[in-house]
Amino acid sequence: MAISIVVFIIGYFSMNYMIKVSTNELLQIQIESSKREAREFSKLVYHEIESGTDRQTIINNIQKSIEGTNTESGFICMFDWSGVEICHPNPERIGQKTSPDQSFVSSINDEISSEDFYNLLTQKRKEIGGIRNFPHTERSSEIIYLFPVKNTDWIIAAHANIDKIEKHINDLKINFLLVYLLSSVIIILLSLITVRFISSYYERQLEFKNEQLSEEVINLSKLNSELTVQRNKVFETMNDDSEDQNDFEVEGEIEEVKIKNRLLTYSKDKLISVKVNEIAYIQTELSVTSIVSLNGKKFFTNSSLDELYNSLDKKIFIRANRQFILSIKGIEEILKYGNSQLKIITTPNSETDIIISKNKVSEFKRWLNS
Repeated sequence: MAISIVVFIIGYFSMNYMIKVSTNELLQIQIESSKREAREFSKLVYHEIESGTDRQTIINNIQKSIEGTNTESGFICMFDWSGVEICHPNPERIGQKTSPDQSFVSSINDEISSEDFYNLLTQKRKEIGGIRNFPHTERSSEIIYLFPVKNTDWIIAAHANIDKIEKHINDLKINFLLVYLLSSVIIILLSLITVRFISSYYERQLEFKNEQLSEEVINLSKLNSELTVQRNKVFETMNDDSEDQNDFEVEGEIEEVKIKNRLLTYSKDKLISVKVNEIAYIQTELSVTSIVSLNGKKFFTNSSLDELYNSLDKKIFIRANRQFILSIKGIEEILKYGNSQLKIITTPNSETDIIISKNKVSEFKRWLNS
């Protein structure tokens, strides 16, 4: 719809402009043609007179040559300085004298331009005086050029047949309108096809992404289900506070590490022993390591994340990134984040986003499924 509206608006104004330009060119050609014809007739009559031909014979020859030409787009007539028609395509006009209130010649030197002619045709009135004015009568022709016959009182008048020219202009408008409508329909159809082609491509891409998203949602659902199962197991096993030894593999070597059940922390000026099974996550920020418990309390420790992680049960805790150690009891939800990354929602909620990078996602999934 937007393309259609734009095409029709631009096409409409462009069509009107082109019609006006083409019409002015047509009228200018008509004016130049009429002026040339009037000059040639004037010279021809002058040469006939100079050769000694009788004036009446000249008048008769001119009348025969122009009679009936008033049906064309342009024609000429001849009258004398008193305004009496001597030769005219319509024989009935011969000998008639036009009175000033019907028609009068303004000046031989006056010329009508294509712009004046266009205003006359479109507005049915003259902006500028013109050559011959018709204030009280409807005339079918307009004198657009006057040229005197040398050494005589005769004047050759070049007429423009208004009705004929208007018909040409109307035909021109119809042709422009047909071209405008046809081109607009073609542009709109091509635009529609192009838009549909482009949109179908993006629809396929969107469908593909939706399929991928569906698979990721299923995987996340499985991951969150595994999280729930694992948390339940941890809650069951951590009811026993007894200490035990865990063996784990580090760079291909088997070492024995004592797993702590408590961590020594401080809060303000107090030393506090925090139970490991009450920890939600451990965070380091600006070289300060804090331990957040499941009930939302925050404690501080002088140990680094590496030191703390080495003393914790790897089945319950995982190093999420450089800032966080997560307890499976503190993980509330797992979300997809960016390209192949995971975002962890904890309880209590962390002010800093906890992101599992693409490289650690596989390790994180194995940890949940262990």
